[in-house]
Amino acid sequence: MSELPPGTWPERYRALAAEARDSRIRAFYEAGCPAPETPIRDVPLLALDFETTGLDAEEHAIVSVGVVPFTLEGIQLGKAWHQVVRPRLPLHQTSVTIHGITHSEIEQAPDFSEVLYTLFGYLNGHVPVVHYRNIERPFLNKALQSRLEEELRFPVIDTMAIEAHLHPDRNPGFLKRLLGAEPLSIRLPDSRLRYGLPHYTGHNALIDAIATAELLQAQISHHFSADTPVGDLWV
Repeated sequence: MSELPPGTWPERYRALAAEARDSRIRAFYEAGCPAPETPIRDVPLLALDFETTGLDAEEHAIVSVGVVPFTLEGIQLGKAWHQVVRPRLPLHQTSVTIHGITHSEIEQAPDFSEVLYTLFGYLNGHVPVVHYRNIERPFLNKALQSRLEEELRFPVIDTMAIEAHLHPDRNPGFLKRLLGAEPLSIRLPDSRLRYGLPHYTGHNALIDAIATAELLQAQISHHFSADTPVGDLWV
């Protein structure tokens, strides 16, 4: 990857738009990015989740996409989108067991390239919200690189990173473990439980996107405020 242009994310978007070759990539940057001092209440957010054939973007691929636009005020379920896509790499039984997407569904699904206009229609002008950015950003960029020979550079709000920040002592030392202390999980279902959010069946991209949106709303309500600058939350 090339280095990011200097400056804030809005300035970087303007520079990256001038460099983009694909019209969809260019339109993403031209849609702009909020200034870092923008209160989170005024930021258009997009919860994003991928189900994949594994955890390594170099060896595995996206098999489904789930997105839902939201703000602190509400989640726009009527605008949610879920799509199974056909990976270019083989679908292993282990991943079928996890996300429940079958070989027959994959065979009838479009290639990721065929849903890019729809995906960018959601991404443009929004700040993505994910739970564990080391899945969504690298897998998206690997898919774009293999099809468009370009990548996207963008900030994300990572609800797992927020939980990690809020619980720096989540892994007790040896003595505390001897006294019965257990590690605190920051996985999506366990994080939601701490805020009294309902249990959802995981490993469905749309359900996990909705779960992530609800988790961020709870995190802001309990630990931050609607006036928190978005630049304090994104990475």
